[in-house]
Amino acid sequence: MVLTNLRKCFPEKSETELKTLSKKFYKDNLADIFVEGLKGFTMSQKQFKSRYRVVNPEILDEYYQKGQDVIALATHYGNWEWGIQAVGSQIGHQAAALYKPLSNKYVERFTKNLREKSGMKLVSIYDTLAYFQSKKEKPVIYIMAADQFPGDQMAKALWIEFLGRETPCLHGPESYARYNNLPVVFFDVRRVKRGYYTLEIKKMIENPKETQPGDITKTYMNILEQVIQAKPHDWLWSHKRWKVSRKPQND
Repeated sequence: MVLTNLRKCFPEKSETELKTLSKKFYKDNLADIFVEGLKGFTMSQKQFKSRYRVVNPEILDEYYQKGQDVIALATHYGNWEWGIQAVGSQIGHQAAALYKPLSNKYVERFTKNLREKSGMKLVSIYDTLAYFQSKKEKPVIYIMAADQFPGDQMAKALWIEFLGRETPCLHGPESYARYNNLPVVFFDVRRVKRGYYTLEIKKMIENPKETQPGDITKTYMNILEQVIQAKPHDWLWSHKRWKVSRKPQND
């Protein structure tokens, strides 16, 4: 799967280059994420802050002062698990990550409790609308990993040109942003060195209702593509991102 994805996204690279890139993905990215995930079970917030630093939390201050909610579009680039545990305590907003619950209820309860110790609120994708509509004590930043395969939402998927391929994208992040007219930011995560990351908050869209359908998703995917092209092996290439093709439209 990894080599298949790399071949189709980087047709200009030789087979030797692609195999080297694949090895770097496993050795320098996926293996580290796995080990760091285990270490995260025992890390304190002080350790998280030193190893996963939000470099410009002040970007969100103007929204917070106005009592304004924000949507943050994240990715499976670098260590997203540490991000769930590290970000909440470094910003003023109540951080709420949208996620798909695990089928094993015991593992689900354990991981949810662990992740919420940092102040992050985990919201099931099946409860998203209810959470948007519920009353909050302070402004919320809704964090969505928007680079996932749409799954059972394929009928509503937005098709975007991404890494040279037509790619189905989740419709939810854009729909929620436009319906609620919430400003959208991008979480740009970079691995500084082994075990250390930075997260830079970048403004994307200020007034979603002024955009055309598909604009927000296209902007997000374009930014992500630039990030991946700069350092490809830090993205999650083992994800079956292109498991379906777009069917031709009937005349």
